[in-house]
Amino acid sequence: MVVCGDDGLAHRLAAELRGVYEEQVTLVVPPAERTVRPPVVGRARAVSAALLDRVVSAAVNRAAGNGTPTAPSEPASGQRTLEAVEATEAVLAEAGVERAAALALVYDDDETNIRAALTARRLNPRLRLVLRLYNRRLGQHIEELLDQAAALATGGAPGDGAASDASTTVLSDADTAAPALAATAVVGTSKVVQTDGLLLRAVERLPAEPGGPDLPGLPTLALLSANANDPAFADGSEASGEQGPLLLPDAAAVRDAAGRRGSVVLEQVSYSAGPALPAGRGVGMVPSFASLFSRRLRISLAGLVACVFLLAVALWLATGIHPLGALYLTLLDLFSINDPAIGSSTDRQILQLLSGLVGLLLLPVLLAAVLEALGTFRGAGALRRPPRGLGGHVVLLGLGKIGTRVLIRLRELNIPVVCVEAGPEARGLAVARRLRVPVVLGDVTQEGVLEAAKIHRAHALLAVTSSDTTNLEAALYARSLRPDLRVVLRLYDDDFATAVYRTLRAAHPQALTRSRSVSHLSAPSFAGAMMGRQILGAIPVERRVLLFAALQVGGHAQLEGKTVGEAFRAGYWRVLALDTGRERQGGSGLVWDLPDTYVLRGSDRVVLAATRRGLAELLRRRRRGGSGA
Repeated sequence: MVVCGDDGLAHRLAAELRGVYEEQVTLVVPPAERTVRPPVVGRARAVSAALLDRVVSAAVNRAAGNGTPTAPSEPASGQRTLEAVEATEAVLAEAGVERAAALALVYDDDETNIRAALTARRLNPRLRLVLRLYNRRLGQHIEELLDQAAALATGGAPGDGAASDASTTVLSDADTAAPALAATAVVGTSKVVQTDGLLLRAVERLPAEPGGPDLPGLPTLALLSANANDPAFADGSEASGEQGPLLLPDAAAVRDAAGRRGSVVLEQVSYSAGPALPAGRGVGMVPSFASLFSRRLRISLAGLVACVFLLAVALWLATGIHPLGALYLTLLDLFSINDPAIGSSTDRQILQLLSGLVGLLLLPVLLAAVLEALGTFRGAGALRRPPRGLGGHVVLLGLGKIGTRVLIRLRELNIPVVCVEAGPEARGLAVARRLRVPVVLGDVTQEGVLEAAKIHRAHALLAVTSSDTTNLEAALYARSLRPDLRVVLRLYDDDFATAVYRTLRAAHPQALTRSRSVSHLSAPSFAGAMMGRQILGAIPVERRVLLFAALQVGGHAQLEGKTVGEAFRAGYWRVLALDTGRERQGGSGLVWDLPDTYVLRGSDRVVLAATRRGLAELLRRRRRGGSGA
């Protein structure tokens, strides 16, 4: 396996392939002076309280400008590492692409990945390619182009025979991590996977909590740690043996843990919680009628209209004329049309004077309404400010690649969002403008910025900027304003995320805290794609990961010819659904209520849940059998 990249995802992916799938890996990274600090991929089992305090205090000091930067960590051993600024043809040849089974191109720049992919496909038409591209539409075209080139070079059709192993998979770490981050901020969990048009959520249930609307016929996916309620270990990072999380347990283990340990089950979540996102040119540029005028101006207009009707009623009662005639005369008086009530009764003359006075009050209100409407139209393409009285929203820090994808996902679910961005050139500002999402421009580390985002009335804080210290400082400051605020942090490496999580969780045991590493959330999907199978998603169970994959049964001796019950292997894999390839009435093409007696055929395509080691064993055995992967 060859991995080329220039950030933490490359290091995490190489460690995943080497440690989980036991593959030989060649890692191509920029020279040490040009690259970022590699993440610490091997997590220590015990961290002293003093070291933990130093880590967090150092991060806070750096955020305040008082500390010194952390020394770079040593890269993980046990792999071949090449240093090159870019994956040119000579570099790819030196990395052994001609003999490699798969190549992952995870540079942060789309153009760099595409150029290297075209070169690699020419060097080895049978190479399995995994690309990291932010532009999804371009990624679809590149995937088709590279698959077609592989099919022509190997003498087959795309997806047939030898060409099937030379597949191309385009993934985005932003798309992979965004559902988990958004779900964590909204419902307190990152355990979300989307397949065949369904949005599935893995729900943690306490031992005494009653069951909910599970998917039909789906068993328990995991048993939580016995000490999961301990604030210091609630993420299961220090659990071991019987105390740790148990993935894909059998029926006996579930019965034994009944009433003592929590569980994880799948629920189907409706994806039509909000209206469809607006799209197309000019959408979002015309504001609604209610947004043209401020609340104060609308109240003023309503008060003047009420005064007009009261004057008309008074004129009708005083003179006895028809009500429509009374309204007509009142409007004439209001607009100062020259028809003085000479010779009329005293009541009529007094009402005419009052109507003229109301007319004088109406003129500035009408002028203000016109100016405000013009200003609203003129500023429709500009960034909106958080409206007064806003509450129950999600404060999103950072509108980079990750933040933009999270914003889109939150708006698809019709969740109110207020964004905070430091610079006016961020790529996500155009999306926020199109979706008419309020944005606060300013440095989140400066006092008053979070207050402008209405953090004191927010439902959750989601910090996804590219700076660990910025995210940490924002979380600490937000907690000082709202101790019970739900906080979700995007942090660079998983060790630092674990340390921050424990400290914040212990300091605020009643508040929900989650710290997530994007590379940690994304690496399993990239690694699974390099093994040649479609990874539908991954959900974290405490500090472990459960993968969802779609596999063809043919060629897998552990599945083919066996019943669903016989194919199940506790702790490794479990068949969840059968992909019929066609839409069923009222839903997708997945059959979830498979009986244990159903015999899996080689032509079947199934969706299964697997641990990383379980999926690795499936793929290794098939490769040794000479039938692919």
